[in-house]
Amino acid sequence: MAQANAYPLSLQLISVSGADKLSYLHGQVTQDLNLLTDDNFLWAGHCSPKGKLWATLRLSKLNDSYLLLGSQAETDASCRELKKYGVFAKVDIEITHHQVIGILTDDMTHTCEQLGLTFAQEANACTFAGNNKALQLDSQRLLLIVEHGYTLPQGVALHTDPTPFEAASILAGEPQLGESSIDEYVPQMVNLQALGAISFKKGCYTGQETVARMRYLGKNKRALYIVKGQAAAHPQESELEIQLDGDNWRRAGKVIHQAYDSTSQDYYALAVMANDLTDASVLRGKTHPDVALAIQPLPYSLEDN
Repeated sequence: MAQANAYPLSLQLISVSGADKLSYLHGQVTQDLNLLTDDNFLWAGHCSPKGKLWATLRLSKLNDSYLLLGSQAETDASCRELKKYGVFAKVDIEITHHQVIGILTDDMTHTCEQLGLTFAQEANACTFAGNNKALQLDSQRLLLIVEHGYTLPQGVALHTDPTPFEAASILAGEPQLGESSIDEYVPQMVNLQALGAISFKKGCYTGQETVARMRYLGKNKRALYIVKGQAAAHPQESELEIQLDGDNWRRAGKVIHQAYDSTSQDYYALAVMANDLTDASVLRGKTHPDVALAIQPLPYSLEDN
């Protein structure tokens, strides 16, 4: 029997509305806003003037507003910076009060029927049950952006621990920045180009010069990796080390997002490291050196199209 599981997520949304919302937001993010419709969602980065990320975001449209979805740290930083320059445009920018629910399913068609979701052909977003939005991430994952008071239908089991969904997002190579990673990485360092989040044809936006230099001058030396290992308890790592030879280790990079399954004792993480590492690289946690980590395959290519 098909099984669908729901997980409350700590993701947060920014709403951008007003007469100048398109022109204003278009000049702030790495994505071409003209490609966004009611039936799709797009990844984007929001950068500082120096090209360092304040946020990695999923963009969608709901009614007459743009929705920017990210972690609380990302949306707090992005909202602050958007408001700073938004005073010069006819835009309203605010954190919304929506809830975000992650859905894992082994039968997407059946689960969409249960939830009352109808995606147009080739679409990955739709509006449902009034003013709620659904984003289809892949063949097994959905994000529901819902108003308070929304109730899941029978047959969709609600869990309190979001670890299974977070682990699936990590294995999908989807970047998410925490407080310590804000304003540190250029978009290509967290693989946003591989998610179609950067337009190199749209014209000017904040941080564009740095992002373009990374692409055309080959300046980027880092990438986002998926790593996995076993641990008796959650390691809560901030940095990883790589083995050079024998007992010689050096810093490999920084963990930006992690999850731990206490049942299977599997540890999952996304780490920004040198982009010339191979799958054979031997890694470990810095604060928990007994936790051996292996690089997992990315579900997308990092080669420029």
